[in-house]
Amino acid sequence: MNFKIKRTVLLNALSKVSKAVSLKSPLPVLTGIKFDLQDDQLVLTGSDSDITIQTSIKEDIEIIEKGAVVLSSRYILEIIRKMDSEIVHIYIVDGTLTRIEGSGSKFDLNGTSYIDYPRIDLNKSGVHLEMKSSSLKEAIEQTSFATSEKETRPVLTGVNFKAKNRILECIATDSYRLAKRILPIESDVTFNIIIPKKSLIEISRIIEKDEIIDLYVSDRKVLFVLDIAIIQTRLIDGSYPDTSRLIPNEFDYSMSVDSVSLLNSIDRASLLSNEQSNIIKLTMDEDNVIISSFSQEIGSVEENLSKAFYKGKPLHISFSAKYLNDAIKSIGSEKVKVLFTGEMRPFIIKDLEREDIIQLVLPVRTY
Repeated sequence: MNFKIKRTVLLNALSKVSKAVSLKSPLPVLTGIKFDLQDDQLVLTGSDSDITIQTSIKEDIEIIEKGAVVLSSRYILEIIRKMDSEIVHIYIVDGTLTRIEGSGSKFDLNGTSYIDYPRIDLNKSGVHLEMKSSSLKEAIEQTSFATSEKETRPVLTGVNFKAKNRILECIATDSYRLAKRILPIESDVTFNIIIPKKSLIEISRIIEKDEIIDLYVSDRKVLFVLDIAIIQTRLIDGSYPDTSRLIPNEFDYSMSVDSVSLLNSIDRASLLSNEQSNIIKLTMDEDNVIISSFSQEIGSVEENLSKAFYKGKPLHISFSAKYLNDAIKSIGSEKVKVLFTGEMRPFIIKDLEREDIIQLVLPVRTY
């Protein structure tokens, strides 16, 4: 293996594939990045066996002699990042010992044979779906935060992607809150899968521009094909709970409010709440909307939401400030509507104008 390449181009590619590498992998070779120098391109692959990211470089590279080696993700990334050179020269000196040269710097890095790297099937097979990458990125950001951090119910640690009748539903819940994004799709495909949150976060980070992304869904994995990278992730086994019955269809109370005003009020009310529970209270009637919190040890705070418009009978409801904060931020609109069915019933948060994103929060009992 012997090639010269523009340093920034290589650094950008390494940064992408290294996101799939775990330095704690039980398989030592998977702590590295596979360099596969072919006749017309350099293919870089990173994997932790759950998620695989592969990208190729065809421009700004001079291929001298093809070959392959696996180099430590941690060290090759730092070397390329810190080298003060526009062009770097990388070649195998002996066996797997790889030299990286540029502008007076010379590093010799011990590699691993590419033969030891697991064979990863990145074939484009399964149910095929095309969609805009910006829509996928937005859906990930609007749902993944609501997944569970606890491994006791593995299915809740991922986002449920459910396609049917030209509609794609993305749903996440930790059983205390729920986030749902609905996307129209052109393909009449059907699948019901659970994608791990970690994989979705990495996919979201890699999406840099609005382009068409191809999804290939099979029984155990899903492949995402972008212009600059291929990302494959395992799926979480199991059946996702039916969340449709959790979302109320009728509401007796509603509040519309300026998002920034509500977020700022939540922030101030949280100042004197217990950090662990972070519970705040809404007290509403048609004349006033009061947000408050009380802590036996710290004190209390009360604030009138003058920019809120409430409709319905008087209502008192307590909930996690963090959950409401996350929900409003994920919607990302200037005004939101909050719809209630009762003091101890789940309430939902929506964009004032759109119906394609729903955030649900469960209230808490404070007595």
